[in-house]
Amino acid sequence: MKSRDQNPLRYELIRQDSVGARRGRVYTPHGIFDTPAFMPVGTQGTIKGVLPDHVAATGTQIVLANTYHLMLRPGAAAVAELGGLHRFMGWDGPILTDSGGFQVFSLADLNRVSDEGVIFKSHVDGSPVFLDAARSIAVQNDLGADIIMAFDQCPPAAAPQDVQVAAVERTVRWAGQCLAAHKRVSEQAMFGIVQGGVDLDLRQNCAHRLVEMDFAGYAVGGLAVGEGFNAMQRVLQHLTPALPVDKPRYLMGVGFPRDIAAAVAAGIDMFDCVLPTRNGRNSYAFTAGGPLRLRNSAHQRDGGPIEAGCDCYACGHFSRGAIRHFFFAGEMLGPVLVSVHNMRFYQRLMADMRLAIAEGRFEQFRSTDPRCRLASSGVADEAAGRGVD
Repeated sequence: MKSRDQNPLRYELIRQDSVGARRGRVYTPHGIFDTPAFMPVGTQGTIKGVLPDHVAATGTQIVLANTYHLMLRPGAAAVAELGGLHRFMGWDGPILTDSGGFQVFSLADLNRVSDEGVIFKSHVDGSPVFLDAARSIAVQNDLGADIIMAFDQCPPAAAPQDVQVAAVERTVRWAGQCLAAHKRVSEQAMFGIVQGGVDLDLRQNCAHRLVEMDFAGYAVGGLAVGEGFNAMQRVLQHLTPALPVDKPRYLMGVGFPRDIAAAVAAGIDMFDCVLPTRNGRNSYAFTAGGPLRLRNSAHQRDGGPIEAGCDCYACGHFSRGAIRHFFFAGEMLGPVLVSVHNMRFYQRLMADMRLAIAEGRFEQFRSTDPRCRLASSGVADEAAGRGVD
């Protein structure tokens, strides 16, 4: 196992309040990001439809890209030859790549899963693809993100107990193989992923074994996959005390503002989700008063912004009526503007959470701010938190 002494990532805990919410800062080779942090999802190496400088203007400090998709197209070697993922994306700040495991188990046409890895059909050309721990890390090494993820098995929430147990065993086994395969230890920090479904003992066991491996940070996988809000809360409240205080904690694929607020209260630092941009492309805007569907006729002659008081580019320059017209006219600008607004909505929420933690009033903030109660966007299947964008 390679030494973690060269760890390129450092986590600074600035304040922890009485309920466990943490205000922190993460230092990476491409800059810092403040926590709690929200990462917009750039599945194919881009935040869909939005220029990188407009993403940065929303307050975004770190973005996520998808190993599974970039591995299949254009290929990790091509990204490396083009200068690495930062240059490829036109993004100078921190980047996190997931391991590809979630997409393989949730999206791909699986042929075989074994302790060695996974064989699946490429959605691009139907060719068989083999992905294991070593290849996942090799691809992520080529891509060059600041934070990379260990390869894991992520079963659905309803999977029977024997499947959950097997997934934990594979996740832990593959975690060790990932550490052994990691070739850019001084440049890229690797996070382990805790699995175990909603079984608290299984989660605890997985966490204990991964912590012994001394990853740079720890993610909680296998939530936001249908287990429900109360079960998610219960898992996080039980699990986070088992994770190191001096390392970042990442809840994968979450989600709605209510979910994020609950996870922050449990001590989680990092989040990603496709909701802001996917909903934006479908004319759904997040506001403190609840989601708006800007295609509705009520907005046809509405001269106001998407949300009063919002300082995003869309709200500063365009009316609801204009944005509604762009959607009906098939103009790209409509989806772009609502995506920008939604990203800014999330980043304003995260900034306000950080301030509330720093001032020792997070629980009051969580109980009184209407954004922390938003649990549904109004979009059905389009709004699933996990997946690709």
